Amino acid sequence: MSTFEQKELSFPGRARANHRLRRGIYLLPSFMTVTNLLCGFYAIMSSIKGSVSDLDNAAKAIGLAIVFDSFDGFVARATGTSSEFGKQFDSLADMVSFGIAPAVLAFVWGVRGIVESETIDIRHIHQIGWWVALAFAICCSWRLARFNIQGMAPGGSRNFIGLPCPAAAGLLAASVHAIKLPVEDWRWSLVWMLVVASAAALMASTVRYRSFKEIPLAARQPSLIIILIGLMIWLVVSYSEIVLMLVASTYVAAGVALHAVRVLRRRTASHPA
Repeated sequence: MSTFEQKELSFPGRARANHRLRRGIYLLPSFMTVTNLLCGFYAIMSSIKGSVSDLDNAAKAIGLAIVFDSFDGFVARATGTSSEFGKQFDSLADMVSFGIAPAVLAFVWGVRGIVESETIDIRHIHQIGWWVALAFAICCSWRLARFNIQGMAPGGSRNFIGLPCPAAAGLLAASVHAIKLPVEDWRWSLVWMLVVASAAALMASTVRYRSFKEIPLAARQPSLIIILIGLMIWLVVSYSEIVLMLVASTYVAAGVALHAVRVLRRRTASHPA
């Protein structure tokens, strides 16, 4: 019998307290997941209302869902409380917050409000928008299922295979939050649907995106890192429209650019001059 077990037998009250503490620690990641799911559900209900403020609130809720989803994984890894149940629960919550919620938001903000035009029947635009939103939700579920089976890209936890669902949802939410006013011109609606379809295709693709999971957040960091994090938080709070749009679009574009560079390098290596 170990010394720790002997102490627990000697102090049964302490043993019960430690058991409750361990049980509570396991509940922490699940609580983060429930909060993530709550944000996704709120985003859907706000999108249905359709006003400018409600759509902006829906975009903010998706952004908060991304934050809670990140803390969910960090807490589970830091406390060693990862479980198969937690992984499946997190995946189902992600489907609501990063699949259904952004798809509904994208349709309501970018398609539903377009005005009548003499040159084109807007009913066709609505039908296309409906299918594009559905494609986004399907690609999100595809991406989540593939991650549950395959995990990260080969070679460690540095890269994701395909655009992460929170990043795709964040791109749509950041766009709505930055522009605010819903789309009314059918031409811009087509542009918006192209953006949504591109994000959906990137989720189902094999383009690699940096995960940043290898960064030791729990370890000691230089003071400069803390200052930069504080500065970033201040920029997000003060200039959320511009900063979040830049961060989301830069992350998505960087993955595509690096993938193009890797493809060019492989072609050059296979066909030397």
